[in-house]
Amino acid sequence: MEPPMPAAPTRLTARALLLDMDGTLVNSDAVVERWWSRWAVQNGLDPAEVLSVAHGRQGHATMAALLPDRPVEVNLAENARMLDHERGDTDGVVPVPGAATFLASLARLPHALVTSADQPLARVRMDAAGLPLPPVLITAESVGASKPDPEGFLKGAAALGFAPADCLAFEDSGAGIAAAKAAGIRVVGIGPRATAHHPDAHADTLTAVTVTPAPDGLLTVTVG
Repeated sequence: MEPPMPAAPTRLTARALLLDMDGTLVNSDAVVERWWSRWAVQNGLDPAEVLSVAHGRQGHATMAALLPDRPVEVNLAENARMLDHERGDTDGVVPVPGAATFLASLARLPHALVTSADQPLARVRMDAAGLPLPPVLITAESVGASKPDPEGFLKGAAALGFAPADCLAFEDSGAGIAAAKAAGIRVVGIGPRATAHHPDAHADTLTAVTVTPAPDGLLTVTVG
């Protein structure tokens, strides 16, 4: 019996790329799980349930989803304390395999970071992972609503000067994939969390992704 043929690579074209950070470029799961598990216990919640919601969202949005009766100002204050903890904890923060080579290939191409982290946390985590920050940053301070709201991706596309349909997003979480889709942007899912949320293409890590620019600026993204 012959072994099954490997799946053919998926090829997508775009003019600009919009990149999530946590879970997509940087593996920060150790930090997220550490601090959100503590928060869950302190609030009488199941850590597994909290972590199923926390990935991809701003902290106050996670808190609002899990404790809907709490005042917004309480969530915002607690989120500020959570961000302080997370900025000071880089133990276990590492690049997603292939992230350095992937970002190096984008050096002269239009791309932006679209993350639910605030800018100080984004800088801390990218630095801890040894990765360069993209030239355009859309962070928590840039938006009025957290993923899965599409605002961040719409602002990222606008900042680069492209229509959403001309962009391609890279995401790992359900909230992030939903945000990109709501913005009218196709999605490459990265890692195990992305699989269940039906991205347009999927790769286990960034080692399976290549970006090839044409002379007219069109980018061909090969996944697989």
